Amino acid sequence: MISQKAQQRATRKADLFEIACLISAIAVLIIGESWLLTNVALANPTLENTIAQRIENLKQGGHKWIEVDLSDQYLFAWEGSNQTFTTIVSSGKATTPTHPGIYSIQRKYPQDRMRGADYDIPDVPNVLYFDRGYALHGAYWHNNFGTPVSHGCINLPVNNAQWLFDWTKLGTPVIIHQ
Repeated sequence: MISQKAQQRATRKADLFEIACLISAIAVLIIGESWLLTNVALANPTLENTIAQRIENLKQGGHKWIEVDLSDQYLFAWEGSNQTFTTIVSSGKATTPTHPGIYSIQRKYPQDRMRGADYDIPDVPNVLYFDRGYALHGAYWHNNFGTPVSHGCINLPVNNAQWLFDWTKLGTPVIIHQ
């Protein structure tokens, strides 16, 4: 006959094993549905490898997605592997950089007011938020596209921001890389 303490320990170990299996199954499910990672990305899970793999996966699908190349200061709109639109942009300056990563459009506003410690800009057009207060949007207050000048957002010429705003739906993936 097993003591009550031994039975409790065995039950606790079985419960922990079930929880561990459940967590593993959820992680595999999330990764399996969202990423389809290659051996390279799994062996070396850097942000750059993860971004490269996500781009490869998006090109294999037929859905809309947005790519921002910080090195060249360009934005590309894609439908699967078909590039449908290109525009020059201005990303964040060195002191307020735009962060590379994998995002999605969370909110859309035809106009919004943007404020920070050293700026307050009313009526910012065609605002597509992708990460907290960071957005793709039109910029009527400068014409320095191709140069990083923003506080972390991606500035577009107003007419190109309008096209992107009309084309984009909530949930559209946004991939930002160097």
